[in-house]
Order: sequence, then C-alpha cells, then structure tokens
Amino acid sequence: MAEHAPQLARRLGPGLLTLYGIGTTIGAGIYVLIGEVAARAGAWTPHSFLLASLLAGATALSFTELSARMPKSAGEALYVREAFNSQGLSLAVGLLVAAAGIISAASVVVGGVGYLRTLIDVPATLAIIALCLTLGGIAIWGIAQSTLAAATLTVVEIGGLALVIATGVATGGGGGLPVGEILVPSDPFPVVGVFAGAILAFYAFIGFEDIVNVAEEVKDPARAMPRAIVATLIVAGALYLAVSVTALAVLPLVELSGAEAPLALVYAAGGGDPRLIGAIAVLATVNGVLVQMVMASRVLFGLARQSSLPAVLGRVNAVTRTPVVATVLVVAAILILALLFPIATLAGTTSLVTLAVFALCNLALWRIKLSGPPAPEAPALPLWLPMVGAVVSLAVFTLEVARRISGGL
Repeated sequence: MAEHAPQLARRLGPGLLTLYGIGTTIGAGIYVLIGEVAARAGAWTPHSFLLASLLAGATALSFTELSARMPKSAGEALYVREAFNSQGLSLAVGLLVAAAGIISAASVVVGGVGYLRTLIDVPATLAIIALCLTLGGIAIWGIAQSTLAAATLTVVEIGGLALVIATGVATGGGGGLPVGEILVPSDPFPVVGVFAGAILAFYAFIGFEDIVNVAEEVKDPARAMPRAIVATLIVAGALYLAVSVTALAVLPLVELSGAEAPLALVYAAGGGDPRLIGAIAVLATVNGVLVQMVMASRVLFGLARQSSLPAVLGRVNAVTRTPVVATVLVVAAILILALLFPIATLAGTTSLVTLAVFALCNLALWRIKLSGPPAPEAPALPLWLPMVGAVVSLAVFTLEVARRISGGL
C-alpha cells in the first residue's frame, strides 16, 4: 500500500469511543434477558449478573493490554498472529470475527423489523432493505458520523433502562420482593441456578471487544482504548444490576421469569406505556446493526492491510476516510442474509465463535507476556489473568455446547 494513500481518520476521542463500546455491549438483548436469567436464578438474579461481570472482566482486562500493545484494526487476528506466528490461524480468527458480526447484524435486523412492525404497519422486506441501506450509508459517511449516531442511540438505550429503574423507584416496588430480600436473599443459595444465570448473563457483556477494531480511528489509542473497555464494562454492569433489582422489586417472580418483554411489564406496572419501551428496543437493535457494520468492515480492512485479504478491501476513500469497499461488502452480506436465509440457527453460532475468539486472545496475551518484555504504553497485567480469561471462556463455551446438544435450558 502506497504511503501517500488515504488513511483512516483518527477522530474518536475517549467519550465517543466509550459510548461506542457501551452501545455495542448494551443491546436489545437486555430488554428480554432479565426474564430468562430470573427463570434460572430466581431471587439471586442480580448475583448472577454480578458473577457474569467478573467472568467477563478477566477477558476485558486482557483486551485492554492487547489493544494498547497493538492498536490496529482486525485486532483479534493480529494478536493471534503475533503470539502464534500463524498467518492461517490469524486469517481464520479475523474472518470468524467478521462473520460473527455480519450474522449477528442480520439477525438483529430481522428482530428489529419484527419489533418495528408491531408499532408501524410496513412490509418486512421493504423495512429490511431501508434499514440496511440507511445504516450502511451512515457507516460509509464517516467514522465520526457513525459513532455519533451510535452514541446518540446509546444514550436513548440508557435512557430506556433509566426509565425502568425510575419506575421502580417511583412505585417503591410493591409487586415483587423487598429490596433487602433482593440484595441479601433469605432463600438458600442455588448454586446451579446462579451459575446457569451467570452463563446466560455473560452474553450481555459481550461487545466490549469490538472497541479494538476501530483502533486506527482513535486519538491516542494506547491510552483511550483500555479506559473505554473498562468504562464499558463498569457502566454495563451497574445498569444490569440496577435493572435486575428493579425488575425483581416491581414484578412477582412468577411473572418476571421467562417473560418475553419483562422491562415493558415493569414499565407498565408503574403506569407507563409499554410501547415506549418497545420503541426504545427497536432503536437498540438499530444501534446494534450500525456498530456491527462498522466493526466487521474494519476487520476486513485490517486483514487486507495485513496482506491476508485482497488489497482492495484495505482502500480508504479520500473523501469519507472510510473503507468504502469493505463496508459495501459487509452491508451487502447483511442484507442478503436478512432477506434470504433463516437467521435463528446461524445467529446461535455467533456466541460460540466469540467465546472461541476470547479464549484464543487470552492465550495470545499469555504467550506474548511469557516470551517478551512488557510494553511500557500498555497496562501491566499479571501473567495469570489472561489464563483465567481463557479458562472462563473455554468453560462457558463447553457448557453452551453441552446445553445445545442436550437440548436443556
């Protein structure tokens, strides 16, 4: 690639980067996930979310050091290549990350359009096409515009969760458990239930890793990205804990457990219109699609710049300063999947792919730290921490595979 060729624009400061991370982590899933976790953990639901945050935290910390050591697009692929000196494994990891983002975005498009059609009577095909093309246009327009749009939608998402929490505070609970009972349950500790809930809640924290793939568009990435990853995990964890306590306080456990739209029920219990929460859930899905478009296109861009994919995918448009060809390819793939293929089965594989990538990245950091000197610009994590992240990721991966094989919960 010629040195004078256009480069990605470094326009992301710590504020926008953190909102980007929060937006890709806190998605529409939390609007239904509370009910599923409650069905497993009961009154101990907040403790499942707390445990999940600790489990995800080990890997998140590994990503802080990796991103500071190697602030490049297609970060996961680069980490693996540097640790294991394998171009093939690096390419496989990069393509898996991009594919997971594309499949996830396609499934979210379909789900978001389903929510939208409960509010507006619009043909599904037309809505899918319009949504993909609009968000694709924003992604091509520029990284500042894309992240600003994502940040705006993230604020709306957080506002929706804040409304739910405020409803619980205003009503004083009443329909569910006393707050003291939620914080320190008198029920016996259900080991299996809490850990089953934590494994499910673990997926609510996935998303922080997408931050590393916009590294080449971040100002002072070695400092900004670790801080954004940690802030993302803290904000998400605090919101999830507050929402889970609120839901248990407002709704009887029997109504909350397994409910398809538990937060809408919580909001309605306080006298609010549940359609508002439904509308916010639609915006949350839109945000999820946009950030996945940006992430997947940057992975393809990074792989091309690493000479693992055709160079055309690594070209940056001189006007928009974005990888237009890579973005168009990603948008086209999302649109085709959303229109033509049954997404449910494919979407179920994205969590497994992400867990496998987590394990590899943790092992990559462990090997890099074992064989080389510390990087002065990166956080100095203890050697055992990435190994803990790898073990946790592999354990959750194994349990999830076993669950699917057995057809259990």
